Order: sequence, then C-alpha cells, then structure tokens
Amino acid sequence: MGNGFGMGFGGGFMWLFWILLIVVIVWAVKAAGGSSNDSPETQKSALDILKERYARGEIDQEEFEKKREDLGG
Repeated sequence: MGNGFGMGFGGGFMWLFWILLIVVIVWAVKAAGGSSNDSPETQKSALDILKERYARGEIDQEEFEKKREDLGG
C-alpha cells in the first residue's frame, strides 16, 4: 500500500505530459520569436538589389552607373 509505487502509470504519463508541454512551449517561442529566413547569408547586398532593378528595367543605365558609384561598387 505505501511502497512508493502508488503513482503507477499515472506518474509516468504525468512526466511525459510535462516534457511534451515544455517541448511545445519551446517550439512555439522559437517559431514566434525570430525564425525568419533573413540570415546574413540570404540577405542581398545593396549592389545586388541595384543590379536586379536595372535588369528589370526599373532604372536606366545612367541612374544605375550613378548609384553604383555612390555605393562604391
């Protein structure tokens, strides 16, 4: 009766519940907190953006050259 095993499977499942709850909370915080894909490796430089704008025809060659000189590239 009082041998210390009174919890049986209920105690084991209670531990599992708390572990899963903590894992879900950690996952939710990571997902909401800053899991954006804007790591430094994936960010484009200003010169890359300028080249893309020129390739799309948003700016002409004169403006491209001027802005490229301004950027130092």
